Amino acid sequence: MLTFPAAVRRRFEAIVFDWDGTAVPDRHADTTDLRRVLEQLCTHGMHVAIVSGTHLGNVDGQLGARPAGPGTLLLALNRGSEVYVVDRDGPHLLDGRVATTAEDHALDTAAVAARHAFAARGLRTELVSTRLNRRKIDLIPEPDWHDPPKADIDRLLDAVTARLHAAGIEGLREAVAIAQASAREAGLADARVTSDAKHVEIGLTDKSDSARWLLGFLQREGVAPGTVLIGGDEFGPLGGVPGSDSLMLVAEAARATVVSVGKEPAGGLDPVVLLGGGPPRFGALLLDQLERRRRGALPEADEDPAWTIAFDGDAERERAVHALLTLADGRLGTRGPSLVSSATAPPAVYAAGLYDGEGPETTLLACPVWHQAPHPSTSEATLRQVLDLRTFVVHETSNDAATIHRAVRLSSVTRPGAVALRAECARGAGSACPPLLAPTDGRAAEEGSTDGTAWMRIAASEGGVTAAASQRVYPAHRDVEVLERLGVYAADPVQLPAPDAARGRLVDLEQAGFEHLFHEHRRTWAARWEDAYLGIEGDPELERSARFALGHVLACAPDDGEAAVGARGLTGPAYRGHVFWDADVFVLPVLAATRPAAARAILEYRVRRLDAARAAAGAEGHAGARFPWESARTGRDVTPQSASDRTGRVVPIRTGALEVHVVGCVAWAAAHYVDWTGDRDFAAGAGARLLAETARYWASRARRTPDGRAHLYGVIGPDEYHEPVDDNAFTNVLARWNLRRAAALDTDAITATERDEWRRVADALVDGYDPATGRYEQFAGFDGLEPLMIADVSPRRPIAADLLLGPERVRAAQVVKQADVLMLHHLLPGEVAAGSLTQNLDYYEPRTAHGSSLSPGVHAALLARAGRLDAARELLGLTARIDLDDLTDTTAGGLHLAAMASVWHALAFGFLGIRPHADHIELDPRVPSDWSALELRFRHHGRRITIRAEPERLIASADGPVSIVIGGQRYRVDTSGLRLMLRGSGHWRPTAQLNEEAV
Repeated sequence: MLTFPAAVRRRFEAIVFDWDGTAVPDRHADTTDLRRVLEQLCTHGMHVAIVSGTHLGNVDGQLGARPAGPGTLLLALNRGSEVYVVDRDGPHLLDGRVATTAEDHALDTAAVAARHAFAARGLRTELVSTRLNRRKIDLIPEPDWHDPPKADIDRLLDAVTARLHAAGIEGLREAVAIAQASAREAGLADARVTSDAKHVEIGLTDKSDSARWLLGFLQREGVAPGTVLIGGDEFGPLGGVPGSDSLMLVAEAARATVVSVGKEPAGGLDPVVLLGGGPPRFGALLLDQLERRRRGALPEADEDPAWTIAFDGDAERERAVHALLTLADGRLGTRGPSLVSSATAPPAVYAAGLYDGEGPETTLLACPVWHQAPHPSTSEATLRQVLDLRTFVVHETSNDAATIHRAVRLSSVTRPGAVALRAECARGAGSACPPLLAPTDGRAAEEGSTDGTAWMRIAASEGGVTAAASQRVYPAHRDVEVLERLGVYAADPVQLPAPDAARGRLVDLEQAGFEHLFHEHRRTWAARWEDAYLGIEGDPELERSARFALGHVLACAPDDGEAAVGARGLTGPAYRGHVFWDADVFVLPVLAATRPAAARAILEYRVRRLDAARAAAGAEGHAGARFPWESARTGRDVTPQSASDRTGRVVPIRTGALEVHVVGCVAWAAAHYVDWTGDRDFAAGAGARLLAETARYWASRARRTPDGRAHLYGVIGPDEYHEPVDDNAFTNVLARWNLRRAAALDTDAITATERDEWRRVADALVDGYDPATGRYEQFAGFDGLEPLMIADVSPRRPIAADLLLGPERVRAAQVVKQADVLMLHHLLPGEVAAGSLTQNLDYYEPRTAHGSSLSPGVHAALLARAGRLDAARELLGLTARIDLDDLTDTTAGGLHLAAMASVWHALAFGFLGIRPHADHIELDPRVPSDWSALELRFRHHGRRITIRAEPERLIASADGPVSIVIGGQRYRVDTSGLRLMLRGSGHWRPTAQLNEEAV
């Protein structure tokens, strides 16, 4: 059997290759074996793409492949002008470039001009082809030469060169230059002129267009460039002209592996791997890829530093790393320990919304474990785990020869609740692994096996979870075997699912198989990134950290039903999985702009607990709905009422009773979702109910004083260092906004009397604003507290000021735990006094300890809005690294999901100045000078919008017409795009506008 260089002795996810000379020696060769291999590669999940300058009849007529998938067979033909997908029914046109009448005429003119130019030198040529988008001119026409096989290319080149020299033309390079000049004179500024020695072609497209299209397709399939193999036979120069296959080496292919089976020059072809051997050698390479897949070769990570996070066995950070490597699909979360067992950091699996216990003791139920083998690793073993951010697949390798060598695992976002792993193990190690293990918390688990399928179920106080899993072990090579495991979880908060509930879904999973599951999971993640692309050019480490944060937010909620998104998501047990305002005002905005269905699921969690919120308000003697500070299964408050401080003293916890701003946060989330999505059904139905019931609560809770003012007494604002307080500015202004937004609803469910009363209360609510200073007093009496700056007591932030100074002193000082008044400027910039941001930033930022992970990202956003870009970047970087560097020593309990969401807030709302409105998007970009660009993609009212902001240029595009307002000017943006330049005094001007129409 042929051997190959190390660079290609691995599994690839896609192969892109030239047809003539690479896959076949000529157009008459028998392709029976090639067809069989390509069809089977597609069956085993590999994408195959053939690139050729010829037309469909030549390639498909010769190959005749009819694959069934899940891999895709693509034909990129006519030098980049057409792309076909081939399935069981034959080829289907996917995309095509058709010349306009003017372009077609220009091609004719260019071809005629080129022939005249050659004739002027005494060179007889023929126009032999006027195919789609190109014209082909013979340099050595029949009968002087017959179309040779590729093996005779040297002889052909010698003959052509001699003929050109006889006409005073230096060689192919000059011949191509003549054709290029003719194309320019004909008005084809971007014409593609190529040569295969015998011909010169003038076209609108070439193989580079094919390569870009194919690599874009693969990206949309979730295939990373580093897992793509590109094959050809003419990468090196041909008579001074770049080889035709070198055109496939576009920038998008920079991380691909490139091989040549042609007669290439001996050197100077980096990074091409020279195989030689022609089509037989290439056929052997394809067969090698097929055999690897048949043996269960593991998918490999493209360790692109922009899209991967790697961890090399760090015992001190092991528990934190497990949280960082969590795989979640919106329904299920699997913390990421190694496949081999760990005594210090046990594995854990959680199901969204599945709680056990009552009251404050309610906690996420620990589920059966699917992703670990009960083999202790040796102390000398080294471990490397890589999280692929493109697909949220974990790849791990170990040098422990006795157990697991390599493993890949995923939690399917296409089929939430379905999981899969494939591992290479020492012979016998995989066979000894049970597919399911009981959780390590000691909870009783019922288990059994039916028809070779293992199942396990665990009961909660109400409902429970049932898992079913199957596995197979088969030999790979030498002393290595492959363990392949598939599993399904069925969770129900009402009744314990029967084993058949999971086993039935597992049958479907087994029929699909690992490759199909991996394929569709990868594609679904690619679609998510298509809607949520994030790029920070000029700061690669921040870009990667921001993608890590955004990826975890994108994974935290499902697309249907309800989403109980806790403060740590499904990444750990901290806060017992309880739902806070974090989900409503931090996580939901990100999803509303990138995964609207998931944002709707977060709101559905609140909608289904509206009755519980009404009951809570009634129990307090108030109208409307009073949502709890901490929520779990039922929607009743589950906030602990006391805890022990660091001295062991029991102290009361008052947030459950007094932190009522969560009521307005739920209303804000509902309205914000509508602004992003335009979801009319929700706005008129459940959304209107949420806004109305929360407004009724504020109207009944506000207290009037003889001066006619309205107050909210006895509350806790976001700054939890001070409790209770009166007239917290954040709470009061949020309530005011809530009342006014509800009063403006178009629904018969609100009476005219109610509307008038809500407006009166809103107008009467005090907000602590002082026009003389331009500042909001955080709460009544705050200005009279000790004027203490954090820098006076600690050189660094974030710090827990209550632990450093003691709770008594903190309560008596102007020390703020997290953004409070500033949170108001972040959420409701239209509700605060114009121009008040600067004064409040100057006052409150030095007093803020950032004792909550929610705080730095909000400050980063507001500092960017204020134009303080260096300070904004510093806090943005801190926020992006909170968990990656475990800055608070709490990551082991789970990732700070709201902090991760605030990274996107800072980029979108801060640096880009994005604000969604009912009929437009507002932008006010501010990009640091050392960032080449900040690029975000999001959805507004169903349209996908891409904003690329550079220090002095803005480029916007959309997949349909949208309105964007910049600097007070409204522009219409669609697929043709919009470009604006920054001119004087920070104002944007349409100096290079692609779409000149302003709405």
